Amino acid sequence: MVRVTLFDDPALTPLHRRAYDVQAWKRSDTEIVLRGTVQDVKPPGLYVVDDPDTLTVHHMIVELTLAFPSLVITAAQVSFAEHPHDGCPQIIDHYQQLVGLSITRGFTQKARELFGGPRGCTHTTALLQAMAPVAVQCTWSMRLAKMREAGVDPQPPMDAERRRMMVASNINTCHVWAEGGAHAAMIAGGEGIRPPNSVTRRMVELGRKPEEWVSPLRR
Repeated sequence: MVRVTLFDDPALTPLHRRAYDVQAWKRSDTEIVLRGTVQDVKPPGLYVVDDPDTLTVHHMIVELTLAFPSLVITAAQVSFAEHPHDGCPQIIDHYQQLVGLSITRGFTQKARELFGGPRGCTHTTALLQAMAPVAVQCTWSMRLAKMREAGVDPQPPMDAERRRMMVASNINTCHVWAEGGAHAAMIAGGEGIRPPNSVTRRMVELGRKPEEWVSPLRR
């Protein structure tokens, strides 16, 4: 079990730390494994007087298997490594209702409907909502991994139809991609897809030119 121990601001009295960790793996060209954990940790001595160690009060783990590229959940496994009440694990099997759901747009609302309030575990449901954006991020990673494995050379920019579909899939997902905004208009208008800032900085650190970067969105 991962121990969270960081209460590192000496000017403040620590009360609580919640940590989410979500990781994803490619199982095959058609499957993604998504694993998430949520931990709630109390600082030393708060719940148990004179205890020198932190105390974990919640630790929930969710593992999902997703079909790619649909991102439909094909298998779900929920476990509680730490829970405050004996009855907490009784809700675990309820999360099998995840199977068959798409983890793309609309998933957060559906998760609330199925598992909100007395229909689920508050912490597990919150974890699911943190996991969904990671699944979407994986679509680009899967494409890039496939490129790397195939040894595919950079291709010319996407044609107009693929560009239109890419814009449509991202529109209004955040303020940068707002409909009618400058970024969406730039992509729709045919400009090159710029590397993320982190990619630009890293390529410069490596002594490479950022313009050499090829976006997985062009695949």
